[in-house]
Amino acid sequence: MKYISAGSYSRLDIFSQCKFRAKLAFIDKIPEPKRGPGPLTAPDGSAEWHNDRGSRIHDLAENYVNGSSKSLDKSLFKFRDEFDKLRFLYKGDTVLTEQMWCYNNAWKPIKNNDWDNIWMRIKTDATIFLTPKKGVVIDYKTGKKFGNEVKHAQQTQLYALAAFIKYPKLQEIETELWYLDQNELTAIRYTRAEAMRLFNLWNNKNIVMTTTTKFPPNPNAYTCKWCPYGPRRSGNCSVGIQ
Repeated sequence: MKYISAGSYSRLDIFSQCKFRAKLAFIDKIPEPKRGPGPLTAPDGSAEWHNDRGSRIHDLAENYVNGSSKSLDKSLFKFRDEFDKLRFLYKGDTVLTEQMWCYNNAWKPIKNNDWDNIWMRIKTDATIFLTPKKGVVIDYKTGKKFGNEVKHAQQTQLYALAAFIKYPKLQEIETELWYLDQNELTAIRYTRAEAMRLFNLWNNKNIVMTTTTKFPPNPNAYTCKWCPYGPRRSGNCSVGIQ
């Protein structure tokens, strides 16, 4: 019997929408089919999909913060002051960029190449250590905020919980969502006690996903719209709504 071996926020989100899609992606590891030209135009004039644009902009942000790039790309101009501050703090070794935090099933932090024991992964865009007891975890968003408020707030819960477990001296975490296209910043603050009260919630979610043996499809207009495995895409799911 095969199981989904490890979780992350995105995996838990997909699993909650459609267990069959999660199986195809994380157990069967079926690659997503190739797509045609995207609806957006990249700086080099090529067609680009929204998720590819998101990855490109994340790379631009990281390269500016860590000094690999001398100038801030115009796609990040709405957060110029914030990125300049991050860049300054990075020089003082108080900022970490593009971190992958990994945990075993006892939530003990482990190396990100400990493949046999990784049970949860958390990827952060930037982490600031303001003091030994106070930190900030930042997630860059290139998608829309409207309609995603609840989902994104839940994501901050998991990030805060993971940060407190990884860094035992921290007592306060501010999670920030930077909506780079909309010039909006959402900040949610957690104390250690508040975040740890969420432990059972997220631990149980991941237990359910990583022990499930039945993966029924959940066809509906919402879950099938962007699914790569439906009848309009790879065809691995025959019951998806077209």
